[in-house]
Amino acid sequence: MRVIVVGAGVVGTMHAWHAVERGHEVVHIERESEARGASLRNFGQIWVSGRAGGEELDTALRARELWEGLGARVPGLGFRPNGSLTPLRTGLELAVAEAALSREDAAARGYELLTADEARALNPALRGDFTAALWCERDAAVEPRTAQLALKAELLGSTRYTYLGGREVREVIGGDAVRDDHGDVHRGDVVVLCTGAWLGGLVRELVPELPVRRVRLQMMQTAPLGEPLTTSVADADSFRYYPAYASEALDALNAGQAQDATAAAHKMQLLMVQREDGGLTIGDTHEYEHPFAFDVLEEPYEHLVRVVESFLGRPLPKIQRRWAGVYAQCTDTSRVVHRQQVRDGVWLVTGPGGRGMTCSPAIAEKTADELGW
Repeated sequence: MRVIVVGAGVVGTMHAWHAVERGHEVVHIERESEARGASLRNFGQIWVSGRAGGEELDTALRARELWEGLGARVPGLGFRPNGSLTPLRTGLELAVAEAALSREDAAARGYELLTADEARALNPALRGDFTAALWCERDAAVEPRTAQLALKAELLGSTRYTYLGGREVREVIGGDAVRDDHGDVHRGDVVVLCTGAWLGGLVRELVPELPVRRVRLQMMQTAPLGEPLTTSVADADSFRYYPAYASEALDALNAGQAQDATAAAHKMQLLMVQREDGGLTIGDTHEYEHPFAFDVLEEPYEHLVRVVESFLGRPLPKIQRRWAGVYAQCTDTSRVVHRQQVRDGVWLVTGPGGRGMTCSPAIAEKTADELGW
């Protein structure tokens, strides 16, 4: 079988990977020379802890297993099973963590409630003020700025893989071909469109009423911390945004402990992970209303700096980079991904939202299984 994959972000790259692994020929087309969208502008976290139960958790756990296997084969991914800690300071926050521990799937996530001393033994960089922490052993991380490049380099070692960068697909021809903006036609047995947040143009022509929206976020990265941050770190505001923590205890937190005004205005939580060079990737905000602002605002960064420094108990290293990114999310946020046959032989796979980096290997595996690759 010859598979045409459009889009070289993490979802598209994983589709190409599964096709090649199953013995098929792949032509991989990307409108930029290399992917430049949400797949690079994220934390690189394989985030199991906050996922909803059922299909979403099953997908995340399967993806976590696949990421670990990929990490063993492709060291350039920078895979590490670092887990995550969510430091807790108030009784309301602690109650949400205790409610999460009572879930039937808590063991599958690797949840454990730690004292402050136990959390600091696990992550000595957390010298700030907190009373307990929720530990999730199944969380992990990769290096988002290099992961696609590492996977592509591995794929290029196969004679069944061809990469065509700098080509925007403009037309689907029948059910077996696409035409790019160079005028070249690429034929195959199946076409898979993994276009990420690029939802206009060809995608809109194929699916005028696509149930997917775009979401904008802001992030930053610091100079090296100078010591290991041995786990990923979240703050208790993350409880408000991840479905795994839905409970009466969360209702009480929302009613009785208001978010910081800046955090509420920008729909913020703290997520933080250390990069291989020692720097910290820190975020994030959420913006849903179109048209998006083009400014990168300072107040959210100032809020994040205060939160991080309160956990570290020390000043944050110099901020070296700030950026914004846009990802595609199903409007029904309970859906893991939007997978739709848009023509005979042509499939669109988009909208995993903040789950893209986490779930992409399992999303692509399911596509391959459903299409009979």
